[in-house]
Amino acid sequence: MRLIAPLILSLACLSHAVPLPLTVAADGAGGVDGTHLNAKGGEVIGKLVADEFGRIKPSPMEMHVSTAQPSSSPARAEIAQMRLLWNREPSCRADDPHFRKAEQNARLAAEAFFRSRKYIDGWLAHADPKSGLIPRNLRDSPYWNGRDAAADNYSFMVLTASMTDRPLIAGRLTDMLHSETRLTRRVDNLPDDFQFPSQSWRRPAIDRDAMIFDGAEYAKDGLLYITEWMGRSEWTERMIGIIDEIWKDPAIDTPFGKIPTLNFEVNGDLLQVCSRLYWFTGKRKYLDWAARLGDFFLLGSNHPTRDSASLTLGDHSCEVINGLSELYLAVSKAWPEKREAYRQPIHELYDRILQVAVNEHGMMFRTVNPQTGAVLDKSLTDNWGYNYDGFHTMWLVDGTPAYRDAVLKILSNLKAHYTGQVWERGSSDGYADSVEGAINLLNREPVESGFEWVDSEIRTMWAKQGPDGVIEGWHGDGNFARTSLMYALLKTQGCRIEPWRSDVRLGAVRNGDTLYLSLTADQSWSGKLIFDRPRHKTLMHLPLDYPRINQFPEWFTLPAGIHPEGIPVTLEAGRELRMTFDARGNQSSTPSVAPAP
Repeated sequence: MRLIAPLILSLACLSHAVPLPLTVAADGAGGVDGTHLNAKGGEVIGKLVADEFGRIKPSPMEMHVSTAQPSSSPARAEIAQMRLLWNREPSCRADDPHFRKAEQNARLAAEAFFRSRKYIDGWLAHADPKSGLIPRNLRDSPYWNGRDAAADNYSFMVLTASMTDRPLIAGRLTDMLHSETRLTRRVDNLPDDFQFPSQSWRRPAIDRDAMIFDGAEYAKDGLLYITEWMGRSEWTERMIGIIDEIWKDPAIDTPFGKIPTLNFEVNGDLLQVCSRLYWFTGKRKYLDWAARLGDFFLLGSNHPTRDSASLTLGDHSCEVINGLSELYLAVSKAWPEKREAYRQPIHELYDRILQVAVNEHGMMFRTVNPQTGAVLDKSLTDNWGYNYDGFHTMWLVDGTPAYRDAVLKILSNLKAHYTGQVWERGSSDGYADSVEGAINLLNREPVESGFEWVDSEIRTMWAKQGPDGVIEGWHGDGNFARTSLMYALLKTQGCRIEPWRSDVRLGAVRNGDTLYLSLTADQSWSGKLIFDRPRHKTLMHLPLDYPRINQFPEWFTLPAGIHPEGIPVTLEAGRELRMTFDARGNQSSTPSVAPAP
């Protein structure tokens, strides 16, 4: 493979401003109707409310604002200033519609990356000065915990910094991992809540089941996600240590062997993590542990639909639905006898959900009685995509047409029927989960109207971010960054730049095996263009890239060994670079820019 010399621009293409969309306030802090959601001086308006699982979520009208801003941050600019950049269109537009779309995507990706990086600044301003850890929320929870602060917030700071601020991840965020590991391990590797005022445990006594909950959530929602993107690292070792400790002395007797807990959500977490750790490590014990849970749900008297009078398809329950599909895929490749044992009961589960838990458009209700078919909660779950991941995986394994058809049906109905849908009482987290679920499935089933729906709804989520970067002031803010990063990678087709800078805009469009790229910088910039890899294979060693939560989808990937360090690029201020690449990483046309006007 020939090396590509540094690319240097020489021709300018000027830009001009366009009006701000009416759906997003100019300061980046307004609601979709222009309502200002922010308080001043760090005050909080509205109140925190607990969901049915006792987790604190903010009311839709709540926002916490801090004026603190790390001086070294690459996201120092204000969102209002950046909006002028994101809304500029080039005055000399490309003739090729693919390049025009790539340039539009570059501005969308730049906004997504900047907002994600700004979120880190907002939260680090509230870190505990002694421990360096971030609080569970910014109102009444001055403590770090595994299931919330670690799993849903800190982990997405790590992922954001991996794409936008390598010095931050190598410094302060690694220090936070070391601090968390040192301060919160209460029983071997199991984490417990660490309270800032006393610099000690929040719970006076050891509660192993609670620590298993914290550890499983941290592993599944955070550390597994980091490993899927970055490969093996210190965060991976933390995950493996937690999972091994959870299974060290399981306390619950079942006909299939001992399991660590009866908590439905936690068992879903463990199904997902152990199924993937089997492939990642090659160690059989993880598959055996996952199969013990699979036996418990599919071969005994705890079947999620046959034996239950209530099945929730939202947060804290959907983990089992897609977790069982991950186990089924694993045993289909590695344990054929177990696959045959699971085949009928797992199809019974998915068939029943389609029969009683979806509306006429394919959208899922929050809670149903799977035995009678009664809908117990007619609100729509923002976690619909997580559940449909399981259906698509089942289709990949067994080829059941109804499962793929169900995925195609909901994706085809998103724009027509769910544009403007209010998720989770208007909380940013609801939009984040719903959009994430859509992107993950659209990666496998590219329905054009579904992509258009994503473009619309991401702006509703973005409008909830305050000028300091904080979104709603609770741990769910991390999911804002997670989904924004996922959206950015969609718009760059998995490509990124190093070092990242807020004024450098990279966008891409794929047409068949050809990738069209647009790069622009307001100030001169030199760095590398990095291509994505088939991470499911090279990092996780999975047998196929099945849809699963807690991973960034792969778009345009290059085989191992081709441009492993990226290619050098130099941009001159205000000049757009256009390039095309084929599936082997060859430049299929000469880099070009439009003539200056």
